[in-house]
Amino acid sequence: MPGKKNLRMKAARAAAGLSQADLAQAVGVTRQTIGLIEAGGYNPTLNLCVAICKALHVTLNDLFWEDEIDADPNAL
Repeated sequence: MPGKKNLRMKAARAAAGLSQADLAQAVGVTRQTIGLIEAGGYNPTLNLCVAICKALHVTLNDLFWEDEIDADPNAL
């Protein structure tokens, strides 16, 4: 997902009332890491994805699964 903004993660974080710094502290990374994930500049490990989902009380599918509608057909 590098290069593609993760707006779902940003929306889930905002809905949970957390700042990037709050979420970063909850999952043990820096605020910059959370910002980079949301901006599409960093591809998190599976362990970090799971930790983020647990902190936000959502599923991996909710935040990180790319629907066919969202997929770029030219990327294949």
